[in-house]
Amino acid sequence: MSMPRVAFDELPAAARQAVTVQTGRITAAHTADGGINSAIAALLDTETGRVFVKGIPADNPQVASQKREIAISPCLPASCPRLLWHVEAGGWVLLGYEAVDGRHADYTTTDDLTLVLAALAELQEVTAPDDAGLKTAEDRWGTYAEEGQSELFAGDALLHTDFAPDNVLIHRGRARLIDWAWPTRGAAWIDPFMLALRIMEAGATAVRAVSWVQCVPSWRESDPKALEAFAVAVARLWREIAVEDPEPWKVAMADHAAELKALLIETPWAS
Repeated sequence: MSMPRVAFDELPAAARQAVTVQTGRITAAHTADGGINSAIAALLDTETGRVFVKGIPADNPQVASQKREIAISPCLPASCPRLLWHVEAGGWVLLGYEAVDGRHADYTTTDDLTLVLAALAELQEVTAPDDAGLKTAEDRWGTYAEEGQSELFAGDALLHTDFAPDNVLIHRGRARLIDWAWPTRGAAWIDPFMLALRIMEAGATAVRAVSWVQCVPSWRESDPKALEAFAVAVARLWREIAVEDPEPWKVAMADHAAELKALLIETPWAS
């Protein structure tokens, strides 16, 4: 569920002052578009340069996701904007990131998909940190898997898992991965799978989407049975989401997940 967006100037004075301590004098604040996981998302012009600030109230249950972002930030590759600082003040948890003045990725274009896959390749080299409190892929999707199949999702890769175009910025000829609301420890091929679903959301067939992610080594080297088992779990999850809240985009995602599942069961794409 998305959070109502709050302007920076609407934050409590203590929260704004804590940010100013980090940035110096703030000359302008621009509320950002896109994203659903932060109550505040703003680009700040400051005397030390531009910074992106995101945050949520400290008493919101989703604050745990912000703290996971803080925990994994030292591990992230250059394709991810750097976390510069974080503060808790005035009843808010606020994170300050390197500002990236980019546009959201367009998964209908070859150029953007090529850049996104390059960013994914960087991320695939990262091992999930042991001390970040990350959920494992087995825990996250195991409820929806056939009995005994969730162990096929295990691995030590740091996974982003949400490649919605709002979470990818194209900036100066590279893709930058943002909004780590759902970092997960698991098999590396899970992220290419999640990207394939979003490529389908942009209008591609399952065959076309898989043809893109096949260039990722973890996908090519994966066990087809593991891909099948994961496809079954993800299709069940999206169907449940669509039944509980039949927004058109959620119903469409459930359909895409079912189409991808059917393809992976019928075709040995990973072998």
